[in-house]
Amino acid sequence: MKTSLLKPLTAALLAVAFIAPAQAADAAHWVGTWSASPQPTLAPDFVLPNGAPAELRDQTLRQVARVSVGGSRVRIELSNAYGDRPVTIGAAHIARSAGAAGIETGSDRALSFGGQPSVTIQPGAPVLSDPVELEVAALGEVAVSLYLPQATPLQSFHWEGRQDAYLVAGNRVADAVLAKGQVLQTRPWLSGVVVDAPRPTRSVIALGDSITDGAGSTPNRNQRWPDALAARLAQRDIAVLNAGISGGQVLNDGMGVSALARFERDVLGRKADAAIVLLGINDIAWPGSSFEPKREAMSAERLIAGYRQLIARARTQSVRIVGATLTPFEGALEGSPVHGYYDLDKDRVRQTVNEWIRSSGEFDAVVDFDAVVRDPQHPARFLPAYDSGDHLHPGDAGYRAMAAAIDEALLFGR
Repeated sequence: MKTSLLKPLTAALLAVAFIAPAQAADAAHWVGTWSASPQPTLAPDFVLPNGAPAELRDQTLRQVARVSVGGSRVRIELSNAYGDRPVTIGAAHIARSAGAAGIETGSDRALSFGGQPSVTIQPGAPVLSDPVELEVAALGEVAVSLYLPQATPLQSFHWEGRQDAYLVAGNRVADAVLAKGQVLQTRPWLSGVVVDAPRPTRSVIALGDSITDGAGSTPNRNQRWPDALAARLAQRDIAVLNAGISGGQVLNDGMGVSALARFERDVLGRKADAAIVLLGINDIAWPGSSFEPKREAMSAERLIAGYRQLIARARTQSVRIVGATLTPFEGALEGSPVHGYYDLDKDRVRQTVNEWIRSSGEFDAVVDFDAVVRDPQHPARFLPAYDSGDHLHPGDAGYRAMAAAIDEALLFGR
């Protein structure tokens, strides 16, 4: 063949070589399907300890996560957001969960990071694994196993797991069952699961505190209100991600950084189509309590100014932002190690804030969680059937009622 003919043929082949991967990438619909917002670990003398280990060394940690939408390929996100030193993951696997510490036969997949079986997560940074072929059904559970070969201080985690995690000695990431280990109620390092969905998928992020994080719900049963919402929307190609942090606040750092500080990471950075904001009760109730005995009381005006910042930032990215009214809390945490959480002045601030959320028109839409769960005969308290018993957090029935109050039109408009 003449050289003059070879040149255009070579160019054409190169064009095909470059176009085909691009087209394959365009065909993928990568979407976040589960999340747990990172927090810094808490001091050992914190008023609400949860038994998280201070350090891991030559141990395997297995965590279970229920996805919202499903897909044919999957990857995970790990975070060292609050670490002051690198974290080395010696090996990582993902599989379909068989319940508790077990994995489904034949579903175990080794994960890689840039083609390597191990990865070092730099301080303050996340890492995303390479894609792996694994069919994950909508509302299915995956088990993520991480091996920590070196002495590794636990500095970044998610405090309110509401799901057992399993910690055993040695590298056992591929074991069918992890037995004779320690059971944890936290989520160290695992911050996200991403799937290649079969179709374009929208996403909703629930930005909240312990009421979004599921405190008071039955552990290992996925009974948080975002879980109930995900169960309704998954078959409509809508992912629901939980960005609740127990103790979370709009303005101040608490058991995690403020919503103002994490909004970019937990909402805008995840390319959400809509966000539901249920935050503010801790801004109001923590000052003067065992959590923050010396902080000045919160005013409705200051809290509303914080909401306005979230609204403005959401709109710069065309994210629909839904405001949720703050639920009742009279008698909250009575008999617990926390004192001074509720008083009448704090409740007046809550009611003023709720009236602004309902009537100002500044949010794109409003879901009135207060009206859903309060007792009509005693509006400052939960309806007994919806109360977990601590008068602050709903129980399973209350969370289901909250999710039922949210419809697709409210989330995306018409």
